[in-house]
Amino acid sequence: MKLEANGIVDAILRRIFKDIFLRRIFKNSMILFSRGKLFRSLFFMFKQWLKGVLLTLALLLPVGYFVSPLAGIIVASLVGGAIQPWLYQDLKYL
Repeated sequence: MKLEANGIVDAILRRIFKDIFLRRIFKNSMILFSRGKLFRSLFFMFKQWLKGVLLTLALLLPVGYFVSPLAGIIVASLVGGAIQPWLYQDLKYL
């Protein structure tokens, strides 16, 4: 029983430290982004982001109007998420 309790405590502590570490990474990334020091070219990043948003919107509106709003959301989300790696493959960080 004592071994199981130690395993549970270890798992909880690992989870807490992992969450703290991920929050610190997220916070540092947001600070660098707000200062304009995360990406090499902000214009390129926003251009790629805009392409993704417009493509997702171009799928959402017709499918949502002619088929079903739920189907439009599902199709647009899947396609928009699937093209993210392709859009950001040439994104350079500082």
